[in-house]
Amino acid sequence: MTVSTEGAAAVRPDPPSGPAGHALGTTGSSEHAPRRALRSRGALLLLEALVAFAAALVLPLLARGFELDPLNRIAQVSGLAAIQLRFALIGLLFVAAVVLAMRLRGGRHFDLATRIAAAAVAGLASGFVAAGAVVALLGTPWPMFGLNGDSGRIVEWAHAVANGQPSGSPVYPPMPLYTLGYYAEWFHGGNTAYAFKDLQILGAAAFGPLVYLAWRMLLSPIRALAFGVAPAFALIDSYKPYSQTVLVLLVPVLVAMVVALRRSGTEAWRPLLLKGAGFGALLGVLFLTYSGWFLWSAAGVLFAALLYFPWRTGRLRGAAFMGAALAAFLVVAGRYLAVMLTEGQNTKDFNFRFDNFTDPAYYLMWRTDMPGKAGDWPPPGEFGGVGLFALVTFVCLGAAIWLGLRKPLVVTIAAMFISAWVMRMYIASHMYETQTVQLYTRTNNQLLYCGLILCALVAHLVSLRLAERSTPFPGREGAVIGVLCALLLLLGTVSSSMADRYMPAKDGTYRILPWVSHTVRQQNGKCPKFAPGGICSQDGDQSWLTFIR
Repeated sequence: MTVSTEGAAAVRPDPPSGPAGHALGTTGSSEHAPRRALRSRGALLLLEALVAFAAALVLPLLARGFELDPLNRIAQVSGLAAIQLRFALIGLLFVAAVVLAMRLRGGRHFDLATRIAAAAVAGLASGFVAAGAVVALLGTPWPMFGLNGDSGRIVEWAHAVANGQPSGSPVYPPMPLYTLGYYAEWFHGGNTAYAFKDLQILGAAAFGPLVYLAWRMLLSPIRALAFGVAPAFALIDSYKPYSQTVLVLLVPVLVAMVVALRRSGTEAWRPLLLKGAGFGALLGVLFLTYSGWFLWSAAGVLFAALLYFPWRTGRLRGAAFMGAALAAFLVVAGRYLAVMLTEGQNTKDFNFRFDNFTDPAYYLMWRTDMPGKAGDWPPPGEFGGVGLFALVTFVCLGAAIWLGLRKPLVVTIAAMFISAWVMRMYIASHMYETQTVQLYTRTNNQLLYCGLILCALVAHLVSLRLAERSTPFPGREGAVIGVLCALLLLLGTVSSSMADRYMPAKDGTYRILPWVSHTVRQQNGKCPKFAPGGICSQDGDQSWLTFIR
């Protein structure tokens, strides 16, 4: 198998060898070759998906057997170390499989082993975070934050929609509510509160496989893991996993759509319309799950679409592609879009939180509305108050545009970054006049993600240039194995940090969310197993109210 140096997803089968590949006497075979190649590629992607999702469930299932007190800090550290040990050992088994595939039978199965290992590492990494959530909630049936805050509202609204009643907010994305409502009916007798705990864990576990598969539309397995999945783990969340998951999926999906639009001028009609409808339906599902990222991205994606529209090679086909995408999107999400365009205009956010009082140009870290002991914030930087991380991000933005000016992969992501930046400043500039926030601080996540991707794409583009040299670097197999080892350590470290972020503690940060879960009285009237001092109440510990800023 060979991967296009353009970074496209298309993986072309090796040309046939021997007499069967000769032009004479192979008409019937050559007619079916593209179809067979498509089926083969589909089977391989299905295998990657199965491996990734299976790997994502291993660590959470193992963590269920841990015997420790999740409110004890030493127990939390031991739990994280136990997860890390299992993550490393299982990951190294897949790396060993790649090494064996390289050495056996002339490396015939090296590419297949690489696919499986990359998919497995992506799943194991998010499974690590999910296993952390399992440890944080050991002994309590409640989701993070119990029935307080967003958790309580989601539980209440999901119960309403599952029973045919309207939710408490018509503009809230309906997909999470219906998913939770029906999942609760199937597995928890309609108890949406207890069911939400499951979906917090499963949502975190699914993060890695979903991101990996989305980036596989654009990049080869190792590049998808390194340049798409790794940056996404700065955003993984086990409290409300669906919102961040939509963001990290939306970026590669929109880029892939722009790439397909660019090629639509010479595409056959049937695959053209099917692709357009597929992209539209997928975007509709994402919009129903969380719509905010569409607002921040709209201007940038429109710019990229106009730039790469096939004005010369096939205007009619390009218009048909976009028309099919729009029609499918409206079929899936048209009703919710109409609600957002009408009632959404009247929805105002008047809640000023911690990040609303910080420099609007600082986006590298979002402290949420429970920042804890933040100290001097933003942290003082070395260059005019700007830190090295920000400088690197901006340099990479320029370098990525320089190296990939003609590539929709780079231009679309850069345009989404700029679009989110402009929307952020526009809303923030009207904050005093309107006395509303409109969630503009959420653009932090999109700016950070797009910035990290652009940094990764610089390495991607440089590696492609080096591969085109007459004397490229030797040892492709060694490079793959080295990158797998590095990513295994990187993702294991990042996942541990993101899991530790939700270990229960009464410290004024989001760690208080699982702490509250251990203080809410169960529906059988008993306290959770590890309730502090054996004390619990109907709403749980309410000291979190003093930490909101």
